[in-house]
Amino acid sequence: MSLSNRIAIVTGGSKGIGGAIARRLASAGATVVIAARSIDTAADDLPGTAQEIIGQIEEAGGKAVAIACDVESASARKSLIDQVMARFGRLDILVNNAGRAVLEPHENWRMDDMRSQLEQYVLGPIDLVMHALPHMKARGEGWIVNLGSSSALQVRGVNVEPPFGSNLAFYGGIKAMVHRYTMGLATELRDANIAVHVVAPTTAVETPGTDALGLTDPEKKISFERVEHIAEAALALVEEPASVRTGIVAFSHKWLDEIGRSTMSLDGRHVVEARKV
Repeated sequence: MSLSNRIAIVTGGSKGIGGAIARRLASAGATVVIAARSIDTAADDLPGTAQEIIGQIEEAGGKAVAIACDVESASARKSLIDQVMARFGRLDILVNNAGRAVLEPHENWRMDDMRSQLEQYVLGPIDLVMHALPHMKARGEGWIVNLGSSSALQVRGVNVEPPFGSNLAFYGGIKAMVHRYTMGLATELRDANIAVHVVAPTTAVETPGTDALGLTDPEKKISFERVEHIAEAALALVEEPASVRTGIVAFSHKWLDEIGRSTMSLDGRHVVEARKV
């Protein structure tokens, strides 16, 4: 129970990657605050709610609560941190996961779409970090994990096979910004004992979001990875203090291969993929 007595926020924790990370952190002993728009009912056309994830966590013996939060709302972001501090008196881990990608040809983009994506993936997470940092600094430790993407990596040529090479110009640029921001912040906060990381899938993970984008037909799914890998990587990133581990860009199972860490099930009870150092 490496995270016993820790309080962790996972934004967008009602489904998909966020839900998986929430379950894995809870299995390691953290009390998880699932911050999402979908609390009791789905807030959009995607299945999954915070209460469903809480039920899975509690069934496995873990602890979790839900707090409604739209990461595009400045007042909701501030309220989230205020409510966590009022209820628990501490905040140890912040996982900035929330966001729903828009993948369209460049000529189809509208400025409102771009502003919304920036708010979800960049400005909202930065604002949450700014609200969380005073509390982490007061405790003398903390962990921040931002969700990255392989689309943020340098593009080598134009002959990239779909779906991972198509309609990613703006989304990839946003994720590159997330990666660079994370590395700079890790350097800035290391002496404060606050670790800052990126966790990212190597290609894509089957989630309600990728399904809605039409990326999960059988032909494309063959290259997808299991959500357990990214959840395991996220857990590994928040188990060590900044003096030991900070500024890591962890590409899911590839990073787990590097550190020789087995992937566990989301409830932490059995091995999904064994690795040896």
